Amino acid sequence: MSVSGPVERSGDRPAGARARTLVGMTFRAAEVPRGDEDRAQVMVEAGTGEPVGSAGRSRTQPRMGPLRRGLREVGLALITLGVIVLLFVLYQLFGTGLAEAHSQSVLKHGFEQSLATNGKSDRPTVGPSPASPPTTAGPAGTTPPVGGAIDHLVIPKIGVDKYVVQGTADDDLRRGPGHYPGTVLPGQKGNAAIAGHRTTYGAPFFRLNELHVGDLIDITDVQGRQWVYKVSQPPMVVSPSDVAVLDPTPFAQLTLTTCNPRFSATSRLIIVARLNGQIPVAAPKTPAATAPASSPTIPGDTPQTIDSLGSGNHHALWPAIGFGALVVLAWIGVRILINRTRRWWRLGAYVVGIAVCLVPLWFAFENAALLLPQNF
Repeated sequence: MSVSGPVERSGDRPAGARARTLVGMTFRAAEVPRGDEDRAQVMVEAGTGEPVGSAGRSRTQPRMGPLRRGLREVGLALITLGVIVLLFVLYQLFGTGLAEAHSQSVLKHGFEQSLATNGKSDRPTVGPSPASPPTTAGPAGTTPPVGGAIDHLVIPKIGVDKYVVQGTADDDLRRGPGHYPGTVLPGQKGNAAIAGHRTTYGAPFFRLNELHVGDLIDITDVQGRQWVYKVSQPPMVVSPSDVAVLDPTPFAQLTLTTCNPRFSATSRLIIVARLNGQIPVAAPKTPAATAPASSPTIPGDTPQTIDSLGSGNHHALWPAIGFGALVVLAWIGVRILINRTRRWWRLGAYVVGIAVCLVPLWFAFENAALLLPQNF
């Protein structure tokens, strides 16, 4: 190898000085022996100080083009969408349960107050038996206020311990099982019907299919009377339009309804039970009690029947879309902020941005859940 001056060999100097540039020297790559290529870490052109070879090319990275940047953003958007869907599933299974648990706590407190107001203790008393004289519906003024619990439903076989509200509208079933208006109350002569969620909002009727003939269902009313029903036939599945299960009966019957199968609303699961060895209370002669049970009305804008329990609340569509749009706009803002933030501050920007997005996302989930069947 020929050079235009004295050359230091890398073996004659410390390892840390091997990459030292020799200003004023001209190395020609063709004259570097093949065995010494690994020693020539930096090659410098005389007088310029600019690196050549692979070491120089590694310092200049090509900028990301518009197509590549767009594909990256689309990929991030798809990942984000998948995370949102997963969060919605978790909200349906657990978030709604937390809301229902809070409502049940409030209903329990109100139910116990109703018992105290009616002069009854928290310990229920068994309803009249055939050997006892029949009782009446109780003194006037004992009906709980609108929105309060009317019964305490316990099904030991499947672990149900819930307070029943009056009505099967969206807001009613979000707080617990709901009694169909237009049907008699439990303990009265006739067909008392109760609907409940199968997979969301505490899922009170999640295991309803496990009931068999002979299983007991306990119901305590606001007067402290306990009514015991016994399942009289195996669980049956009917179409959403089959409202005959709500028809009046000449005997005291309890009908429980929920969506079927789980996580769907294509049909209805029905449990029928009869009052077990007790004398039912005579139902009051009111228009609500004598109205055909095949078309019970529910407080709200339009009447609803058992088949409408599979349609959900369409009024929640636009609020769900609106809050969803806010989530999208908030996430776009977060992405812009992160791209303009220094690398060591990006983690903090992610945390703050996600927290901001979670606020409208919660309301979007809340309204999207209303679009599902009421007792889904």
